[in-house]
Amino acid sequence: MARGQITVRAARWSATHPWRAIAMWVVVVIACFAIGSMTGTKQAKDSDSDIGEVTRADNIVKSGNFDDPDVESVLITAPSGQLDQTEAGKVAGVVVQRMRGLGGVAEVAPPMPSPKKDAVIVRVTLKDPAAGADDKTRVQPLLDTTAQVQQQYPNFRVEEVGGLSIDKALNETLGKDFKRAEMFSLPVTLAILLVAFGALIAASVPLLLALSAVAAAIGLAAAASQLVPAVDAVNSVILLIGMAVGVDYSLFYLRREREERAKGRGHVDAVEIAAATSGHAVVVSGTAVIISMAGLFLARDAVFSSFAVGSILVVAVAVVGSLTVLPAVLAKLGRWVDRPRIPLLWRLTANKSKPRFWPTMLKPALKHPMATLLVSVTALLAVASPALGMTLKFPGTEDLPRTTSVMKAYDRLTAAFPSTGTSHQVAVRAPANQQPAVKAALAELMEKTKGDQLFAADGLEKPRFSKDGTVATLEVATPYEGGSQQARDSLAKLRKDLMPATVGKVPGAEYAVGGFVAADVDYAAHTRAKLPLVIGFVLLLTMLVMMVTFRSVVVAVTAIGLNLLSAGAAYGVVTAVFQNTWAEGLLHFRSNGAVVSWLPLFLFVVLFGLSMDYHVFVVSRIREAVLRGVPTKQAVAEGITGSAGVVTSAAAVMIGVFAVFATLSTLDMKQLGVGLAVAILIDATIIRAVVLPSIMTLLGDANWWAPRWLRPKQAKHATVPPAAPEEERELTPVG
Repeated sequence: MARGQITVRAARWSATHPWRAIAMWVVVVIACFAIGSMTGTKQAKDSDSDIGEVTRADNIVKSGNFDDPDVESVLITAPSGQLDQTEAGKVAGVVVQRMRGLGGVAEVAPPMPSPKKDAVIVRVTLKDPAAGADDKTRVQPLLDTTAQVQQQYPNFRVEEVGGLSIDKALNETLGKDFKRAEMFSLPVTLAILLVAFGALIAASVPLLLALSAVAAAIGLAAAASQLVPAVDAVNSVILLIGMAVGVDYSLFYLRREREERAKGRGHVDAVEIAAATSGHAVVVSGTAVIISMAGLFLARDAVFSSFAVGSILVVAVAVVGSLTVLPAVLAKLGRWVDRPRIPLLWRLTANKSKPRFWPTMLKPALKHPMATLLVSVTALLAVASPALGMTLKFPGTEDLPRTTSVMKAYDRLTAAFPSTGTSHQVAVRAPANQQPAVKAALAELMEKTKGDQLFAADGLEKPRFSKDGTVATLEVATPYEGGSQQARDSLAKLRKDLMPATVGKVPGAEYAVGGFVAADVDYAAHTRAKLPLVIGFVLLLTMLVMMVTFRSVVVAVTAIGLNLLSAGAAYGVVTAVFQNTWAEGLLHFRSNGAVVSWLPLFLFVVLFGLSMDYHVFVVSRIREAVLRGVPTKQAVAEGITGSAGVVTSAAAVMIGVFAVFATLSTLDMKQLGVGLAVAILIDATIIRAVVLPSIMTLLGDANWWAPRWLRPKQAKHATVPPAAPEEERELTPVG
């Protein structure tokens, strides 16, 4: 055992000073969370990203310093049949009167009928919020007033729709979603760990360490947001990644410590051996995950940068916890870590007989490596093949769950008044003396859209000008859903034909087209452009880490290839599931025929990092056997069989956590959960039990080839000290 290793030194100190190590960890976690609470979280803005023309449009609009008050719409329709315009006008008059009497309302526009005379709309503009005002509190009086009018006129459908009311309803729905995810993920994780260890304390230790790492990382991420602004989903990502790696690292360490104790070693010896082997693997795995996540910074995008910061912090905290407080806890607990035992599960985990399942699984790879490799790789490539037809889109308002009444009202509103749905934001900046020309050009633009099926006009579209007259903005509506091809066609026509033919003729005018559809198109293009750069960065640095760790070029190249296979298979499954409709009933979603724009890039770095966990752990066990002089084929069998239990348990925890996210309402979280769960399942089974042993068996001693400069001067065998009598090394267990 390499007693000079930092992992061993840290473990030895923690094991011999357990209370100090535990106290220091608790203080650090509390301090991190407190720092985050004091600094608060700085939210990312659209201006923090640069993804093409949509960003230019946003910047032009911002330069106009427009008042951008919140607007709510009250929609009056008939529950069935024709709408009586006279009676609907009376209802609208009551809405106007009551809304004007509310303190938070700045202006109420006169009622306006829809082009088809099937609805009446009353638009209510709210006052600017006071400092610290809550949006839910601001919109509630309007919702109450709308409900009162509905109760007074039951023969009409009176509904309120707007940004604040939609946000309120969705926050309540999504809040329940995440509470359910948290409520299920913890029991699922604990249940899997109970099966893995057969004892309550042993199962609880990894879970508690993971939760403490998540708490500390959330606090650190809030503080870090002052430098790298955060997005709303970053805490969900921290929870997702933190639970996965936190439990995994503890699981690797704890299982090795138990294995050494079962051989008769004292607690400190067992902890030191676990530090020298599994602890070293944890450091390498954590480094690989951090490198993968750092690749997200190259995307130069606020969302990815925020995810990168949160992921890197939680992985780093989990690694530090595994190397410091975990040895202290294990040394202090001693044999109490295996209490209280779950009778049936304990007998299964304590079974000393030779495993039968994994040797049986390995037989094809060891006896017929070439055939096994060809069949398994071909199967994985077939699973990955749907990814060749992957389409990228942002999930739009049409993709939000229709389980709330406000989203049903939104559908009726956009059907009656298309400009309130999908629209393109035309932004123009020109010298103030060109304002009449800009106004005329925008009028000509709207005239050209009339009669064109790609566009819709309902009388609500009016250009707005900044106070100094230099900036103008106009909403140009399309009657199609934001993710549809027709909406994209309308954007292309607006950008390439209509804008140059109208606004483009104004001297000195700078213009751009933004809006949801533009963000969707530009972001997908941005992702495609950045994906090769991120992939190249991750592959190069990960390969260097693996080469240095295992002193082998072949092992590094093999690791890269296997992880690319599992990532490709995950891409294929996500594409096949979510770009088609066959799984809609199973997973409770409505397909928009695409994959979320940010998912491929984020999924790649997460999968590449997490897959490296298993690869490092398994190959480390194989290398230990090789360094003891065991032939490569036998070492492969021993290494995979010996690590199969812990890898299976770790994978089951990850799959359980990720599968919970697949039950959430939003399309992006479903796709992320399915993609991660499937990839880990493939990685822990087909990759590790079929592809890896077959390719390593084929290569034989060539697995360990390295150029002269990379070879160690002297092979350091992974030897361990002989088992000492228990009383000589064992610390006194608690209790």
